[in-house]
Amino acid sequence: MFPISDFLIYCFVTAYTPGANNLLSMSNAARLGFRKSFKFNIGITAGFLIVMSVCTLFSSALYSALPKIKFSMQIIGAAYMLYLAWKIWKSHSDFEIENDKTASFFAGMVLQFMNPKIYIYAITAMSLYILPIFHSTMSLAGFTLILTILGASGSYVWALFGSIFCKFFAKYPKTVNLIMALLLVYCAVSLFL
Repeated sequence: MFPISDFLIYCFVTAYTPGANNLLSMSNAARLGFRKSFKFNIGITAGFLIVMSVCTLFSSALYSALPKIKFSMQIIGAAYMLYLAWKIWKSHSDFEIENDKTASFFAGMVLQFMNPKIYIYAITAMSLYILPIFHSTMSLAGFTLILTILGASGSYVWALFGSIFCKFFAKYPKTVNLIMALLLVYCAVSLFL
């Protein structure tokens, strides 16, 4: 029997905890507003779907090789998160709307290929919850879509949160940038804990 409550709890906790997607979505929405940051979130969703599809197709092989590739993924992912933290810390202290390439569809999509959190999310969900019970192409495609929707939904919620508190963030831009940067540093360090 499929443990739907455990599966959903895992998906929601993974999707809504701080990570590169959520923090950058919130930061972009705080600077640009929800509408202007929406293309970044659409990029996240597109990249998420691609990564989920690849992880679904190769979950068995990746899961057995995970101990070999996990450390490399952690190093690359942590380095990227630290780079993003530095970029946020060094970003303009004013929250005026600018032509920011970091809020583009492409930036959101590419972020997914360097985000170890979604690889771990996909591999864990597939190997622990889905593959032991479901094997048909249709059911795996359905779960890939469900994992994408649940996983990417966190970035939209965090973007909405960022746009709601935009005026507050505009009053304290250095503090907000510092907090965002420190949260990304925490995410990078927590990969090794």
